[in-house]
Formats: sequence, C-alpha cells, structure tokens
Amino acid sequence: MADNRKKLMLPAAMAQAGWDLARSRDDIETLRFEDTTPPAAFQAMLATADGIALWGRPFPAADIALAPELKVVARIGVGYDAVDVPALTRRGIPLLIAGTANSVTVAEHAIYFMMELAKQGAAMHALVQDGRWTQKFSVRIFDLYGKTVLIVGFGKIGTRVAARCLAMEMNVLVHDPYVPEDVIRSRGCTPAPDLDAALPKADFVTIHCPKSPATVGMFNADRLARMKRSAFLVNTARGGIIDEAALHAALTSGDIAGAGLDVFAQEPIVPENTLPHLPNVITAPHMAGVTQESLDRMAVASVRNILGVFDGRVERDNVVNKEVLG
Repeated sequence: MADNRKKLMLPAAMAQAGWDLARSRDDIETLRFEDTTPPAAFQAMLATADGIALWGRPFPAADIALAPELKVVARIGVGYDAVDVPALTRRGIPLLIAGTANSVTVAEHAIYFMMELAKQGAAMHALVQDGRWTQKFSVRIFDLYGKTVLIVGFGKIGTRVAARCLAMEMNVLVHDPYVPEDVIRSRGCTPAPDLDAALPKADFVTIHCPKSPATVGMFNADRLARMKRSAFLVNTARGGIIDEAALHAALTSGDIAGAGLDVFAQEPIVPENTLPHLPNVITAPHMAGVTQESLDRMAVASVRNILGVFDGRVERDNVVNKEVLG
C-alpha cells in the first residue's frame, strides 16, 4: 500500500512540544535533521519533503531547487534573512514565521538590557561581593522614569516594548516609515518620522526592525554621533544594522554611554571583535527570543503554520511572501 503521508522535515533542536504536535497526526511522517547534518544527507531528505521547519540552518536557492515536492517552509522564530525568499516566491511556496510566539520574550529582553544599563546591576553586585561598599557612589545609575526612548521598528516586538516603556512612565518616540502616524499615536507614542532628528532627543534607542538592504548599516558613525553622550543603544533585532566598528569607536570615545547587544554582524563572534569586552557593553549570544516558554510557543506555532498549509487554512498574518497566496 502506498504511503500517502506528508513528509515534514523538523530540526532536532526544536522543542518537544512541536514534535509532539507533528507526531499526533497520522498523515504526517517526520524527518529529523540537525543544523550540522552534512549537505548530501540534508539534500537527500529535501528530495521528498513536503514541508520543512528551519531553526538556524540557512536555506539558499540551491537547496530549494532540490525539493520538488516542497509546499511550505516555516521559520522557528521571526527572522528570515538566511532564507532565500525570492526563490520560494518563484516556486509559489509560502514562508511562514512564528508570529507573536517570541515577541513578548524579545520585548522583555530589550527592557532588561535597558534596566541593566541604567541600574548597573553587575557593577553593584561586584561592589558588595568585593567588600567595596563605601565605593557605591562611584557608579552612576539612572531612572527610566521620565526618560525618552526611541523605538526603531513598531511591529510585533516594538509595540510590546512601547507598552512596557509607557508603563514605566517613559516618553516613547517611534520611528517606523511603514506604520501610519495615527496608529503610533493611538498607542500613546509620538511618531518620529525623521530618525536623524529624533536621535538627539533619546536617552535610550532600541532597535526592532528587520534586517534588509534598507537597514544594514542604519546606525553608522554619523547616526551614532547624533545620539546624546549619555544615551544607550540596544539591539535585539539583527546584527549588521549597527556598524560595529563605528559603535566601538563611539563607546570608547564616550560619544554614547553604553550598549546592550544580543546580535552581531558575525555569529559566533570572532576573537577580534572586542565589543563584548568593553566595560560599558552588555551582551547575550543571540538569545533575546529564547526562554523555556518561548521555545515551546515557537515550536508549536511553526508546526501549526505548516499543518495549516497542508490543510488549506493558511495563517495569513504569519506569511512573509503573501503574494504567493493570490
């Protein structure tokens, strides 16, 4: 008897909740792969795959061409710069992202970076740990209350950062050329259509826009020079949006006060990248969207995205290349 089950490639790193959902369906056969699976073995699976969920593995046009049965691709997350979207679009294959599954998680991490930079938690802890109590006034700490934050990108994450900043009684500026100003105002925020004009007003700048040709190098030496010397820059979006050499220069010269970086232009970072070693920088290894809860949510959302395409009930809001839907 012919096996008519849909073949679904899933990464080994995906949370168990996603695997359980896929395996609950009798019409689905799951194929397991690692991000380190050799190209030949990975491409052999692609030859018969109907769908694939991607974690960290890039998905170039060359791989897409080797998947004649492919009907849907899902990203276990929201970024898709490592996926050749035009190649999928030419084939009429939708690419879906995990929607809001980790939006709250990234928003919380951005707030954590802002709080840590303002409150200098690690430095305070070291003073107590090292018995330097009397030196406590040597470290400058700040309130977020009354400060101005500039949010760059007002999507699923940026809107949540804004809500949290408003709850802390901050002034919220928003720069996003793709969101109408009345929508920004309706959320209690102030539109900042001119990024260059807004930067000198901000005490915190937090980046939540996609990486694209329009945003690569957005924060270059000129833009960093427009920021207050007392301002902090936070990036939980994608590496490459900030010119890292220019940022290093701004941080070491005192042109800006500090930075919180979850993402870098090259990951893992190379030893020559000394940004994480600067005393006014805090970092994380591209983990802002990863918690125990968000891993489960992203896994389930990604499998549901694929099953929805198989079942003819596509979650349109999660589709990146909506033109394939007609």
